[in-house]
Amino acid sequence: MSDLFASQPLSSPGYDASSIEVLEGLEPVRRRPGMYIGGTDERALHHLASEVLDNSMDEAVAGHATRIEVLLEPGNKLTITDNGRGIPVGLHPKFPDKSALEVILTTLHSGGKFTDKAYATSGGLHGVGISVVNALSAVTVVEVAINKELFRQSFSKGLPTSGLEKVGAAPNRRGTSVSFIPDHEIFGEQKFKPARLYRLARSKAYLFAGVEIRWKCAPELISDDTPAEAVFQFPGGLADHLKEQVGSRECATSAFFSGSQDFPDTAGRVEWAIAWPLWSDGSYSWYCNTIPTPDGGTHETGVRAALVKGIRAFAELVGNKKAKDITADDIVTSSEIMLSVFIRDPQFQSQTKDRLTSPEAARLVENAVRDHFDHFLSDHMERGKALLAYVIDRMDERLKRKAEKEVKRKTATSARKLRLPGKLTDCSTDDPDGTEIFLVEGDSAGGSAKQARDRKTQAILPLRGKILNVASANNAKILANQEIADMILALGCGTRKDCNPDNLRYERIVIMTDADVDGAHIATLLMTFFFQEMTELVRRGHLYLAQPPLYRLTAGGKSLYAKDDAHREELLRTEFKGKKVDISRFKGLGEMNPMQLRETTMDPKTRGLIRITLPDDIEDRQQVRELVDRLMGTNPAHRFAFIQENAATVDEEAIDA
Repeated sequence: MSDLFASQPLSSPGYDASSIEVLEGLEPVRRRPGMYIGGTDERALHHLASEVLDNSMDEAVAGHATRIEVLLEPGNKLTITDNGRGIPVGLHPKFPDKSALEVILTTLHSGGKFTDKAYATSGGLHGVGISVVNALSAVTVVEVAINKELFRQSFSKGLPTSGLEKVGAAPNRRGTSVSFIPDHEIFGEQKFKPARLYRLARSKAYLFAGVEIRWKCAPELISDDTPAEAVFQFPGGLADHLKEQVGSRECATSAFFSGSQDFPDTAGRVEWAIAWPLWSDGSYSWYCNTIPTPDGGTHETGVRAALVKGIRAFAELVGNKKAKDITADDIVTSSEIMLSVFIRDPQFQSQTKDRLTSPEAARLVENAVRDHFDHFLSDHMERGKALLAYVIDRMDERLKRKAEKEVKRKTATSARKLRLPGKLTDCSTDDPDGTEIFLVEGDSAGGSAKQARDRKTQAILPLRGKILNVASANNAKILANQEIADMILALGCGTRKDCNPDNLRYERIVIMTDADVDGAHIATLLMTFFFQEMTELVRRGHLYLAQPPLYRLTAGGKSLYAKDDAHREELLRTEFKGKKVDISRFKGLGEMNPMQLRETTMDPKTRGLIRITLPDDIEDRQQVRELVDRLMGTNPAHRFAFIQENAATVDEEAIDA
């Protein structure tokens, strides 16, 4: 071992103690915003609003606030005000020269939610929410009305721009007001969307019946039917929310299954509302401590377990022996579920809290829902039998699809050499679930992709050049095109009225083209083909766009990939600041070796995919169809008009690129 160390240099050139950076204060947030809010896109921008609103909701749930106001003003300024206890303004014992308010706004992992002294349950856990908002805002102003006095302090990019000021008396006011303007250096020119904020405020009011939320927005910021002012208060909670969502649609049962249960010993609470509308694609809303958890988690596991055990027990009660094959998916698929839990010290998968991981949530929810579900079914026998029949229909459909898939895949596999296009390199598995086919631009890229793929689950179909624009071609010309014929044959699901996604030979179709203008054109032609010829396949979410990099940046043995010019500049500014960087531009996918192509574009663990879908609303779908016809159809005047309308918004650098 000593010889091994002796043979190595004591240090690598350019890498010594001075290379180690120590980020202080809120600088880590500005340098790596994605770690705290999941990125810098529109979703991340609106996450800032959620962080502030969640603090006010915690005050309401704790019984200290009854009213919250959300105000959007010109200049992308958002203000959220509550009538709770107010952020403490006294000097902090650990930092005697700073107020508690300044500590909370400028220090990560500070707050009153690490114990249950101030809050029995809360959405804030890590003490980073409001400080992250402050760090990523160009301007933040906090006002606190406490003990009949009003205090104010201002910040910019995480740093105080004023001390804590006593503004004056506030005999009729109490609580906290936070105004902030997101920093354009972080979020670019993105703006808050009134409709999205309106829905956020409204959903919070549903989650806690004791709070009134007032929504206000400057009228000039609204471009749709979002109201400029509204007041939300829903005594029925989630049941009111679900009733509005389902509307007049007919349901399998004559009533919703809704209820709530408190657990005083643990300060826990579970509230739910479930409906089984006929001909529904399903809709699920999961919450923990008023925080949306779109990826579900352990509370979802609890409700699924309660439902499947309850329906099986009811089937046994009425003597139905088919129910032994029922799964949770048979009950949950096509249902509309809203579930809200309140628990102490919840655990989430990340700071953005997309998925709940607290083990006790599953037990809490299952215990609460199961007892009520048993009564819901047995106390109204006809309602229970109607739901059981509905669920068994779903089970029969699932088993039938499974059997058809097995037969179809075996048939396709056994006849592969006769029925599939010769240049298709197919995957080896017989089950379509988890498989994907890459439609690759060019034979060179196809060769790299074949070496980079996972042979078990990934198939490769190289395409030669730009395929036919199906929006401006007749049916005979489309069917005569060899590239299109190969795709139709490989996918196996038919086209137009004969398109049946259940016969699709792969779970995902991935369009993989070069990260340049020509690649984007080919991808557009392919998306047009799927939109016109296999619409239902797109609507069900089987179509994806790969995201290959355009640049490779290397410095000091460190290599990173950039997807476009903006990403390249961001990496130069953040990852390679002050370093000499070797930048290579990939002219195409074929220039990447198989290992690079797999790491950046094909490996599910490291790649990025964009799912291409269609809106469920018929009017929205018609707008998409009109746009496709306008840009890809036979009339060039429509394209020319579009170019004239949008030419002024195109960056000169984009044209040069």
